[in-house]
Amino acid sequence: MTHLKLKNDTVSLLSQEILEKTKKGLGFVPNMYSVMSNNTSLLDAYSYSYNSFRKNSGFTSVEQEVVFLSAAYENECNYCMAAHSFVGDKMSGVPTEITDAIRDGRELPDAKLSALSVFTRLITSTRANVTNEDITTFLNAGYDENAVLGVITGVGVKTFSNYVNHLVNTPLDEMFNERKWSK
Repeated sequence: MTHLKLKNDTVSLLSQEILEKTKKGLGFVPNMYSVMSNNTSLLDAYSYSYNSFRKNSGFTSVEQEVVFLSAAYENECNYCMAAHSFVGDKMSGVPTEITDAIRDGRELPDAKLSALSVFTRLITSTRANVTNEDITTFLNAGYDENAVLGVITGVGVKTFSNYVNHLVNTPLDEMFNERKWSK
């Protein structure tokens, strides 16, 4: 597969601000953000959508990681699977058995989180062409219609990052190596 070989010689002021804010919040700038900074609209749209999902989706931090990991799994994004496994382990409090089940493509040991993972994967794989039965199953697991829209937001965020990582073959940050993944 051909990958883009971007040169990041100059970064816009807005991209610089986003990178500085990211470094202040995380303590480092993930390689994916550096790659995205080649196009200010991409980095700005991604970071805004990511932050909005985190603040406004209505999902807990554990549920947010389930959405991100499930979309990344379906999109076969090695970078995001490693990164969000790390974030789940170290920042979001996701039990390892949940993260590992998603990484292995297995059913999750928690019924509600399992329904969220399955529904997220369906939204991703069908491009949201799910059936009424799929939606009813998700709602019967304890989620509401707003959660359906929240899943779409999470899948949208991961679409930005998964596609970039596929096209650029983003190198994995050293801190994510312990959760390296490939399908």
